[in-house]
Amino acid sequence: MKYLRKILAILCCMTLVFGLVACNSKADNVSKNSDVNPAGTSEEKSSELTTTPVPEVPGSLPEATKYPVTITDSEGTEVTFDSGPIKVVSMAPNITETVYQLELESKLVGRTDYCDFPKEALSVESVGTLTNPDIEKIISLEPDIVIASTHFSEESNKKLTDLGVKVIVLYAANDVEGAYSIIETMGTIFNVNEAAATAVKDMQMSIEETKALIKGLDKPSVYYVVGFGEYGDYTAGGDTFISQMLTEAGGNNIAQAVSGWSYTLESLVEADPDIIIISEDMKSDFETAENYKDLTAVKNGRVYGIDKNIIERQGYRNAEGLRTLAEIMHPEAFK
Repeated sequence: MKYLRKILAILCCMTLVFGLVACNSKADNVSKNSDVNPAGTSEEKSSELTTTPVPEVPGSLPEATKYPVTITDSEGTEVTFDSGPIKVVSMAPNITETVYQLELESKLVGRTDYCDFPKEALSVESVGTLTNPDIEKIISLEPDIVIASTHFSEESNKKLTDLGVKVIVLYAANDVEGAYSIIETMGTIFNVNEAAATAVKDMQMSIEETKALIKGLDKPSVYYVVGFGEYGDYTAGGDTFISQMLTEAGGNNIAQAVSGWSYTLESLVEADPDIIIISEDMKSDFETAENYKDLTAVKNGRVYGIDKNIIERQGYRNAEGLRTLAEIMHPEAFK
């Protein structure tokens, strides 16, 4: 009932506004526990999730999933569900967050070491890291489905499927709307289509409200730090969903012409952006590092530390992340 009331309210508002990713290492300062891929291979992570489309009639509720249902995942693998899964293992923080957003937490029997939001997820059994999970532990949990994302290896996938475990891989690395696809696909799998539709529409409304507040404002040049230091510089290239978030939040991404996540120090120094955005736990090291301390944004105090998870984990909290970016770049619009 609560979803019905929420959807009715949202539909009224939509007539006005609808138009619409391992831990940080001190050695290399590269973010790995989110659902981005700083190895520069985003072009390999661009498959679209597909399900059989269901026409939506204005004012109607989403149709229930009709089992058996077949999902084509982001690796192009077809996975058929004869019924809604009862036990699920999540192999990515954004998947775990989506499980909770869709109120499916009672089905969650396993998670990775890095699935730390919401805090209740910490009480769920861990099956190891994103890239090197404990296969025996996963098997012992007897999951109906293992849901993975960008960092899940082909080796782990094959080991599980060879042992008869159903695995589906969900990611959409190239645009903000990819979060919608992930949410909707999970809604279909678990037959919580109404909750999924509500979450997506909430995101769309929030993003549209943010964009309306900054419409027409000058766009500062901005650099988003994914990683930096001895082992290279990593950012969000123009073909990543984070870059699209920077643009929609009213910024001019200096790495727009770059594909993937790898960047060069020379390019950063040459562009000398107005604003630098970085994970809060890396901010101090970045500002004092020899290669970066003379950047204009560092000198002017315009390096902003944020909770990277609302940006890098593709899911429901991206709407909050986009607003946070917009508030950094256009504080005058939010007074």
